[in-house]
Amino acid sequence: MGRPGARLTDPMSGRLPETPAVLAIRRAVRVWWAERDETLPPVVALSGGPDSVALLAAAVAEAGTTEAIVVDHGLQEGSREVALAAARIADVLGARATVVTVDVAGSGGLEAAARRARYEALDARRAGRAVLLGHTLDDQAETVLLGFGRGSGPGSVSGMRPWEAPWGRPLLGVRRADTHVMCADLGVEPWHDPHNRDRRFTRVRLRHEILPALEDALGGGVAEALARTAIRIDEDERMLDAMAAEQLRMIADQPAADLPIERLEPIPPPLRRRILRRWLLDRGTSSFTDRQLRAIDDLIGRWRGQGAVAVAGGGPRARLVVTRRHGRLIVEPADR
Repeated sequence: MGRPGARLTDPMSGRLPETPAVLAIRRAVRVWWAERDETLPPVVALSGGPDSVALLAAAVAEAGTTEAIVVDHGLQEGSREVALAAARIADVLGARATVVTVDVAGSGGLEAAARRARYEALDARRAGRAVLLGHTLDDQAETVLLGFGRGSGPGSVSGMRPWEAPWGRPLLGVRRADTHVMCADLGVEPWHDPHNRDRRFTRVRLRHEILPALEDALGGGVAEALARTAIRIDEDERMLDAMAAEQLRMIADQPAADLPIERLEPIPPPLRRRILRRWLLDRGTSSFTDRQLRAIDDLIGRWRGQGAVAVAGGGPRARLVVTRRHGRLIVEPADR
């Protein structure tokens, strides 16, 4: 494979060819952008791969002046050259490019650390603008499958949202194959990340082994079905979260106050646990499992005089407990 590069069909005018793939991706960006109330032009996270290149070309055509930010993770030999080649593609497509080098470190494995470093770099340089990400329908299907594997509730299978400020994903209804075709239609030779073929990574195995096996076993249409599932679950999640927030406002005497048990008892447990989740986050807890949340709910619905439930606090050494006392649910430091 040669170096990434680009040539437009009409480089003097900058006009994009009107092929089916180009028109489909431009329409996805146009519809997404029209639904946003953004006054500043967007930033596109550009890796140099087919998805982000196609997104950048469409964003320039539909949203006007666009900046591309290329993050060099430094994880592979020649990563600097790949980043500079992506910047040259941006220049040909009519966008100003900035290359940012980051250090990848921290817990959670290589994938998580690289993602964390990338998002931090993008957030630091977006200057109040929306950041467009090149996630496609195929990425959404993989995300839903990963959520099913974790088994951590409907929130984990609701997938990625088209808009989670400041992150925008206009291509969640577009197949990955279309971005490849659009790059070919533009005369762009994108970069193909070798990590996307490395089967040590869970997502790569899903992409190349599990999803094709499901498509074969179920007669096709699996990726689209998983993406539709994500949309429906996300709609339900938003509605239930809004209901929980409203219930919490009605129950609590003041924001982040202790909760009166008598007001919580009549509420159905699934909705009550959502209320408790919001309340715990408001009270400064940093993380808790479904098992811990259910144990806290048992202090209300299955009260037998049991002791407090420990949860993580807001700092590395902080430890909080949730307990029932004098008819109220209380969060307090463990040593108290």
